[in-house]
Amino acid sequence: MQRTNKNVLALAVCQGLLITNNITVISLGSLAGYRLAADKALATLPATGYIAGGALSTYGLSLFMKRYGRRAGFTLGTLAGMLGAAVCTTAIAIDSFWLFCLGTLIAGVYAACGGYYRFAAADVSSDKFKSRAISLVLAGGIIGGILGPESSKLTKDLFAIAFLGSYAALLVFALAALIIIRFMNLPPPHAHELKGHGRPLAAIVKQPVFIVALLGAVTSYAIMNLLMGATPLAMQMCGLPFSSATLVIEWHIIGMFAPALIAGWLVHRFGVLRIMGLGVVTYVACTVAALSGQTVLNFWLSGTLLGVGWCFLYIGGTTLLTEAYRPEEKARAQGINDMTVFVVMGTTSAISGAILFRLGWNALNLFAFPLLIVTGIAILWLALARRAAYRAAAVAPSIID
Repeated sequence: MQRTNKNVLALAVCQGLLITNNITVISLGSLAGYRLAADKALATLPATGYIAGGALSTYGLSLFMKRYGRRAGFTLGTLAGMLGAAVCTTAIAIDSFWLFCLGTLIAGVYAACGGYYRFAAADVSSDKFKSRAISLVLAGGIIGGILGPESSKLTKDLFAIAFLGSYAALLVFALAALIIIRFMNLPPPHAHELKGHGRPLAAIVKQPVFIVALLGAVTSYAIMNLLMGATPLAMQMCGLPFSSATLVIEWHIIGMFAPALIAGWLVHRFGVLRIMGLGVVTYVACTVAALSGQTVLNFWLSGTLLGVGWCFLYIGGTTLLTEAYRPEEKARAQGINDMTVFVVMGTTSAISGAILFRLGWNALNLFAFPLLIVTGIAILWLALARRAAYRAAAVAPSIID
């Protein structure tokens, strides 16, 4: 248990350093891209490249970790993060837009690697502690939520060339993560994981439990990217000051990670499907708040609820996913799950601005409802199916979920 606690703590700190990287690359990527790009319409390409790098590498990283272990995979991903930061820093120094895009693409491998921190926590935990281990690792994002914006503000103009210091600092943060990873005592792959082939991937992904888990992960990121990516622009269009947008972003990050401190306990106490359902309900409340007005209060409340909804739905989906595969199948199941999430992230990031400018803020929020309805129905269906199965087996209803 002591080794488990140490690993979970180390993974949580690595998660915080990863979120610091994510916030810097996403929030400053477009600003740096705007300064470097000859065609200003390409300003958001570096941020898109970061997501694309994650989408292209996440499945391969999962298979690599199956063969060589989590620590080797995390080391590889963190080295990619360092290389990406170095390339981005060089690109800013020599004023090269396309080299900068290459740097963010490489850095995306680090983002993909960090997505497996939560699964590593599940690997080293007992079934009873699994959901809490996952949520505690994600709660490490609070570190990044504070460190990312503050370090960006301090390093943005550290050198004569804007943003050079911010991307150079990412090298230091990734190095700190690498040192922690090298001292982790993560178990090597089991022999049956290496030798076993398991079921075909098609058989794994057709399971209702896998479909609902994937829907939870996809919905959590799709709606968050769709709405949060456009929130600062929407606030600007409403004539609200930039300081208000910063406040909304900070509270959104708090909403994402602070509830993770108790989300695992809630999953253990009330059941994974109930907590996923709570995430859907919170998302609905978020969109209702956004549709009720366009004041700072409305944006603040919707942004905060958006983060809370993501937390419950994503942690619930991750926990549920661990029920969908055998040990020898986990690399493929986790890889296809995270690859789908990255593809959805890239898609929603690409379309959110277009929907906002062409149809408006209210229409953008209404786009969330079809996916919420589908996910909510799927969660309810699985809950009822499990209840019926338990009753048929004469199992006490009190142990559902």
